[in-house]
Amino acid sequence: MDKLIQYRIFIQVSEMGSFIKAAHMLELPRASVSAAIQELETDLGVRLLHRTTRRVQLTADGTQLLERVRRLLADADDIQRLFQLHQHQVSGRLNINVPSRIARRLIAPALPTLKRSYPELQLALGSTDRAIDLVQEGVDCVVRVGHLLDSSLFARTIGHIALINCASVDYLRQHGTPKEPGDLTHGHFSVGYASPNNGRELPWEYVSDGKTHEVAVPSWVIVNNAESYIACCMAGMGLIQIPRFDVQHLLDSRQLVEVMPEFRAASMPVSLLYPHRRQRSRRLNAFIEWFEVLMLSSLESPDSL
Repeated sequence: MDKLIQYRIFIQVSEMGSFIKAAHMLELPRASVSAAIQELETDLGVRLLHRTTRRVQLTADGTQLLERVRRLLADADDIQRLFQLHQHQVSGRLNINVPSRIARRLIAPALPTLKRSYPELQLALGSTDRAIDLVQEGVDCVVRVGHLLDSSLFARTIGHIALINCASVDYLRQHGTPKEPGDLTHGHFSVGYASPNNGRELPWEYVSDGKTHEVAVPSWVIVNNAESYIACCMAGMGLIQIPRFDVQHLLDSRQLVEVMPEFRAASMPVSLLYPHRRQRSRRLNAFIEWFEVLMLSSLESPDSL
């Protein structure tokens, strides 16, 4: 077997900690993956992986080799990119994961443009608001909104989403229209949103004089995804803070109404996260370039979506 192929298999097994998962990602028989690792260990004369019934882990020699072959394969990919036409390189399956509303409201409607540019690309579009393990779940890239936790992944911020305050017409009819944050402590409710990172309800925030402030607004219901968040607001369960692109159609139809436009929360960054900057595949590069253009074309201002 070609040595570079063996190295690629070794990297995949090392990162996923499993022969079965690596075989699935590489679309190879498990026996071929196992044979490649055994042949590599025989050629080098060292054990690269500790095998147990539950997990595969790197040995000291394996850790040393992993660092070297990542650089080697990145250089090999760079050389190949120099001598091939970009568009015709992009083929195969790309696994990405994005927040559900970005998938539905922004990415899905724009997919025909991606297909025209890269007809040989197959996109596996997952959508969730929770943090995921890219390596364990076999995902090439994720899009996340908000401030990021410390991570070993590479993060690339491509814009900021502006948040607006909204309520349904029925809610405002029943509770009145708040004019300023102080009004929220008297007879008003919010729809609570649980942080995807720790499950805690996020506070109601607004920016004034360049500083972020919090207001204690009671909530009768707490949700953990954007679809439920908007649905509860439309049902009159409380006020929400939401990206404008998420609800523009509901604002246009007067199902929702923007309130307190002078007291919005701080805009949230939109970031792409992916592992190993130097080993980005051509299809991942193509998606990143396309997505950045898509986001920039959706910007309401140079700094906010």
